[in-house]
Amino acid sequence: MANHAENNPSESPEYIPAVEDDRLAERLASITEEEAEARAAALRAGLSDYELAEEDAALLDYDEDDEDYEPYVAAPPALAVIGRPNVGKSTLVNRITRSKEAVVEDVPGVTRDRVSYDAEWNGKDFTLVDTGGWEQDARGMHKRVAEQAEMAVDEADAVIFVVDGLVGATAVDEAVVRMLRRKKKPVLLVANKVDAPSHMSEVYALWNLGLGEPYPVSALHGTGTGDLLDAAVKALPEFAEHGGMIPTGGPRRVALVGRPNVGKSSLLNKLAGSERVVVDSVAGTTMDPVDEFIELGGETWRFVDTAGIRRRQHMASGSEYYAMLRTQRALDKAEVAVVLLSVEEPVSEQDVRIIQMAVDSGRALVVAYNKWDLMDEERRYYLEREVTRDLAHIAWAPRVNVSALTGWHKDKLAPALDTALTSWGRRISTGRLNAFLGELVAAHPHPVRGGKQPRILFATQPSTKPPRFVLFTTGFLDPGYRRYITRRLRETFDFTGSPIEVSMRVREKRKRK
Repeated sequence: MANHAENNPSESPEYIPAVEDDRLAERLASITEEEAEARAAALRAGLSDYELAEEDAALLDYDEDDEDYEPYVAAPPALAVIGRPNVGKSTLVNRITRSKEAVVEDVPGVTRDRVSYDAEWNGKDFTLVDTGGWEQDARGMHKRVAEQAEMAVDEADAVIFVVDGLVGATAVDEAVVRMLRRKKKPVLLVANKVDAPSHMSEVYALWNLGLGEPYPVSALHGTGTGDLLDAAVKALPEFAEHGGMIPTGGPRRVALVGRPNVGKSSLLNKLAGSERVVVDSVAGTTMDPVDEFIELGGETWRFVDTAGIRRRQHMASGSEYYAMLRTQRALDKAEVAVVLLSVEEPVSEQDVRIIQMAVDSGRALVVAYNKWDLMDEERRYYLEREVTRDLAHIAWAPRVNVSALTGWHKDKLAPALDTALTSWGRRISTGRLNAFLGELVAAHPHPVRGGKQPRILFATQPSTKPPRFVLFTTGFLDPGYRRYITRRLRETFDFTGSPIEVSMRVREKRKRK
């Protein structure tokens, strides 16, 4: 059986003797870079005998660019949007950012954390911070929401205070004014939902709040927002008072994803060293993706806490549905995903689906097992069996065992992220790649099918992040053989933490005229 598997790697793609690993590594090490490039050039020239499509030229003529390190610059100023619940803060945020990133629903309390968005007006970049509704005598989760809003004011360089222009100033609005006066920040008073001249009577009364001229706007329709932003830009300083320095290209973006209540927000708070995100035992507390700059491992990272994914997208509704869309968008914008699993519960179908979502999005991947400090030996035994059975397809992802509650092993997260991102951006030279495939095929050729044996003519890596390899072949390679090549690529060149894609382009030989 062993001989059969060795001669047919496509039927047993996991089989490779350890001694063969060593021999392949030795043979590759003995080939100089000049020899590898000469071999690749000869193979590339041989492609002229085959029918090539127009799009092949872009792949074959790709020239690798050197990456430059970017200098650090001061962070842009921060503009916080605050007000009591359901006055239209998130709608105004979406209007200013020209997007639908903030979750909006016609019920109070959808926004709970302070959520940052990049914004720009007339050439001025700034950070717009959406907040949950501020209430003076709030209790429970609502109290923590109000505390987050107040912290946003503390860290902001200017504040937009939103009131309902149809209702006028309420007792809660007056309490917000007292809080803002204590903070001594520039404040722009906004009367929202003013859609017609007949609504202006309530707007004039807002002068009594003592915050200066109120700006009547309709966040829903966009009227009045230009004048508001003109004034806001004038009130903002050139750089953020509390923002520090960030790379011009931005810190590496990390998306925290997972099921509800696995500890994503608790982990973000522990990494930030403050109560950055509202944490509650109620599942689904986080609705909007929450960005935070985290100092970890000697560098700055941009972590994004996302809403917990509890079901398939087509089964969700209302704010939960839109929160899921924003989680997917946050994942698409990230460079690396940290999938958080709880060791207290068995690996579920939903966990596997979330992991697959991260892999399908092409992000680098780190798997973090939370609540490790609560696990006993019996649960450890069953967890290892679950990981082997259910997560074997991502055995290449770094694994970190942490405790979001105590911060145990949080320092191990940065090395895992660095490893995954290094692999995600790794490029193999064309010469070295073709030398590798030449040695691999010589040791384990593709099996003969129907009297024919497809050959690999040439290989190239047209892109990174994630690494993508294209093989020009004379016929289709068996799925098992492609998996075999993928696994050996991963092992030989160390793509720990990164998905890799291997695709084929079958090309026929030119007919002689």
